[in-house]
Amino acid sequence: MIESFPRTRIQSDQRELRAAAFDLSPEPALIIAPDGGLSAANEAAEALFGQGLGLLTRGRFRDALPAGSTLVNLLERAIQEGGAVRERGLLINLFGQVPFEADGAAKPLGDGSVLLTLHLKVGAIGERTGDNAGMRSVVGLGRMLAHEIKNPLAGIRGAAQLLKSGAKAEDAPLAQLIVDETDRVRRLVDRMEAFSDDASPNREVINIHQILNRVRALAANGVADGLTLKENYDPSLPPVFGDEDQLIQVFLNIVKNAAEAAHARGDGRGEVTISTGFRHGVRVRAAGGQSMRGAPLEVRITDNGPGVPAHLRDYLFEPFVTTKSFGAGLGLALCAKLVAAHGGLIDFESEPGRTSFRILLPIEP
Repeated sequence: MIESFPRTRIQSDQRELRAAAFDLSPEPALIIAPDGGLSAANEAAEALFGQGLGLLTRGRFRDALPAGSTLVNLLERAIQEGGAVRERGLLINLFGQVPFEADGAAKPLGDGSVLLTLHLKVGAIGERTGDNAGMRSVVGLGRMLAHEIKNPLAGIRGAAQLLKSGAKAEDAPLAQLIVDETDRVRRLVDRMEAFSDDASPNREVINIHQILNRVRALAANGVADGLTLKENYDPSLPPVFGDEDQLIQVFLNIVKNAAEAAHARGDGRGEVTISTGFRHGVRVRAAGGQSMRGAPLEVRITDNGPGVPAHLRDYLFEPFVTTKSFGAGLGLALCAKLVAAHGGLIDFESEPGRTSFRILLPIEP
């Protein structure tokens, strides 16, 4: 005979199991109360912060954070979105310690409090993609292929111009699109600085929505054909300060990946959504130093595909890492490098049925 247990006892056992998992977690974990105070810290957090945690018992956790802290933004996002969120490459600066980087995850617990977990093993995206043997080999490969790419590009451009001269009025814009894209690729090949440590974007003041509309048109006539493309733009956004060609390359690559993931559903209901917004107080550590820069302009590209495999999530922005059978694994590594060169940040959240890439960029000075 199976013994039945009262519901209250089952709930108590579940709470005890959750508490044990929190205490024994190898990663530093904190529970932040609704009023911003510290409710609990596990042993890993105590070991990380030492006696500094005692200061929080006498005040609010948020009061101990510097102005514009990305940790505060992470906690607020978790509360606003009502679910788990994460941030890569956070600069942690607490209790007078030497600042260090960590990935952060925040999850609401249902009673107004938030569980904050720090993962210390993964470095900043800009560092991961800027200084390793894989990236150096990509630099050499790019330089070697530059000459070979220019010749076919010239042929493609000439053929597109011929098509445009004899095309119908409704087809002429597509032919011009081929010419424009060929010119953009040629400019990228001429510089071949995308994977070079000394690459510097040719910055100018740009309307981010013009760039995204260009990317959307390219995707709609290509890899996203047959999908539902949605937009959710904030029309009040200030201009971005960046390199138009490089930003088109970043967003086009991510939209292409999102479209391929949405197609993988195989049920004809694939969707890709491009959204923009302004995130007050968001700051990103500058590449090669500890200074923080404002990067409040957010672009999100979301698909309803199967999601990123769990075993690849910590390495997705590194060269030669790919989920595709015939992929080279260079696209996201290039995106991370270009975004870092702009003083921005790229990260993602993924689960089965939803993957969202987020790009944070600086605005016009």
